[in-house]
Amino acid sequence: MTPKPTSTTSDPKSDALHGRESAVKSMSGLELKPYYDGSDVAHLDETRDLGVPGEYPFTRGIHRTMYRGKTWTMRQFAGFGTARETNQRFHYLLKNGQTGLSVAFDFPTITGYDSDDPMSEGEVGRCGVAIASLADMETLFKGIPLDQVSTSMTINGPASVLLAFYLAVGIKQGVPLDKLRGTTQNDVLKEYMAQKSWCFPPQPSMRVVGDVIQYCATNVQQWNTISISGYHIREAGSTAVQELAFTLANGFTYVELGQQRGIDVDSFAPRLSFFFNAHLDFFEEIAKYRAARRIWAKRLKERYGAKNPRSMLLRFHTQTAGVSLTAQQPENNIVRTAYQALSAVLGGTQSLHTNSMDETLALPTEKAVKIALRTQQILAHETGVANVADPLAGSYFVEALTDRMEAEAEEIFRKIDAMGGVIRGIENGWFQREIQRSAYKAQQDHDSKARITVGVNEYVDHDDEKLEILRVDPKSETEQVARLKELKRTRDDAKVKAALAAIQHAARSGDNLMPKLVDGALAYCTLGEMIRTLKAEFGEYHEPPMF
Repeated sequence: MTPKPTSTTSDPKSDALHGRESAVKSMSGLELKPYYDGSDVAHLDETRDLGVPGEYPFTRGIHRTMYRGKTWTMRQFAGFGTARETNQRFHYLLKNGQTGLSVAFDFPTITGYDSDDPMSEGEVGRCGVAIASLADMETLFKGIPLDQVSTSMTINGPASVLLAFYLAVGIKQGVPLDKLRGTTQNDVLKEYMAQKSWCFPPQPSMRVVGDVIQYCATNVQQWNTISISGYHIREAGSTAVQELAFTLANGFTYVELGQQRGIDVDSFAPRLSFFFNAHLDFFEEIAKYRAARRIWAKRLKERYGAKNPRSMLLRFHTQTAGVSLTAQQPENNIVRTAYQALSAVLGGTQSLHTNSMDETLALPTEKAVKIALRTQQILAHETGVANVADPLAGSYFVEALTDRMEAEAEEIFRKIDAMGGVIRGIENGWFQREIQRSAYKAQQDHDSKARITVGVNEYVDHDDEKLEILRVDPKSETEQVARLKELKRTRDDAKVKAALAAIQHAARSGDNLMPKLVDGALAYCTLGEMIRTLKAEFGEYHEPPMF
């Protein structure tokens, strides 16, 4: 006979449990119950809160049939050495089935310096491709018709200049500007929060972002003017909840910038996109993407007055978490990346980059890149996850976690509003301190083994096999600097001076900078020359020390 329980009022979800089960939390620190049931989602209204895929509030995805209609774009991030070397890698990736290009720039380019600047020495082509002029951009896309590819450029502080180079390549290829498709990240707010590669102080930087929004709304209508990035916020140490809230708060700030310019929200919001991190807490990541869509749709409709449903669509690219990769047992990174990619697809991403197993050691080799790309292709064609839109909808746990992520984000929005908005929060260091605190807590959890990293703080091998890694030949920097010096020697100096003077006048007068930057690109002004011209008017930014 089965013994009777000693109490008839016991709730198994609230009973004190033993061992690990007594205090299980998500990576964001959200307490998790042992299991979830209908009581956890009883407050949800299926029509109001979930809807169906492709309909407001887009919790379940922005397309009714999702990947049945079109598989996500497989957009592997690539760039190293010279434009010629990266062009070869682009052709290799396209040959192996990649469906979109994504450009990684070197640190001098990211911070607005020419390759021959003394500040650039030793960094040219190391962490991405060196692009200092239209000549480099022409080489980068040699043999690649810009009306047939979509190109993403991870560039922020000098994004307007790199976009000008790209548009100039299109002009020289004879491609109408309204046929060019792609994205400039151009999210300068997260630079001050996390990545730290700005060119100007916050206010003039926002002015330049506004110029890009306004110019593209009229001239380059298929271009995503800002990819509002949570990725770098997460890589700097934030939690998933902070990534969600800080990223969307930045997005709201850009919407308000456009409206302050007198631009109708429905003319530019459809070209805003997002860039999220796919980390290792599988269900928390899926809930994050679903909550993000719902928050964005509701805010655009209810606060900013969007009427066009496309303005309410949160379209996003995902990259698997670089910070999760380990130098120890690097083959384990293939497994980590596959799970992270799966969470992004189950969460409804529009495009995806899968990290290579060796990226914690160096820029990836061709073999590692191919494995990363094949990971996406296996996911798309062999697992069946692309057959149904939002297949986890209705899961008690996923729906409850989505709702919890939204509520946590809304609480952070209230704090940001109370301090006077995102820029005020950047200036007083609030965002930076919040990220630092989360990063410190994550390190404590690692050190105490509260969180296990396989091969690092548990299941450690002491005889790891060494990988062959990509090494950028130092000759690449020498060759790049020589080509740039030759360009400066042979170009028309009168045209360069006139173009830089026009850029300076536009910066001073408040005219839109983009037409003058495109003219400067076509005159073969360099990146450094145009950024220095703008710095002379806008000044430079020095982050105050924070502890």
